[in-house]
Amino acid sequence: MKNEKFYVSYNTVHTLIKELAQKIINSDFDPDVIVAIGSGGFIPARIIKTFINRPIYAVGISYYGVDKKHKTHPTKIQWIDEVQEQLKGKKVLLIDEVDDTRATLGYCVRELLEYNPEEIAVLVLHNKLKEKDADFPKEIKRYYPALEIEDVWIKYPWDAEDIEEHTEKEKAMLLNLNNA
Repeated sequence: MKNEKFYVSYNTVHTLIKELAQKIINSDFDPDVIVAIGSGGFIPARIIKTFINRPIYAVGISYYGVDKKHKTHPTKIQWIDEVQEQLKGKKVLLIDEVDDTRATLGYCVRELLEYNPEEIAVLVLHNKLKEKDADFPKEIKRYYPALEIEDVWIKYPWDAEDIEEHTEKEKAMLLNLNNA
């Protein structure tokens, strides 16, 4: 599947999140809050709220400036300073769509640890099987990837211009994978 695009439909996102929610419900981790990394973590966070009803806080982390040029490190563009006291001693479920280089996730975890939560667990739809630019700090003991995949370009439904075409491309891709 090298150099191909990996299509993911809304139905698949929902199914993956429902399965992850069940893993969390069946574990001894009971989050107090959900922190969604924007923009890719927003939809998965909202879906998981259906299954584990907790408040959602949104953060924006960017690797790109307004000029769309890649920066050397992630930076905060929207943060939750006003609720930092509400995170102290709490269990936080941090959600993003993909663990690619781990730079954004690692940065966000380090920033959240400044608020002294009891625990932070990380949930992603996809973990790319590749060397990461950062490791999680030792405080991260729970990591919930829905799928582990090769290092391919993932096409999420929220980026689709034509959702019907996007969904059909996922179906064709899955058919090809099953016939391979």
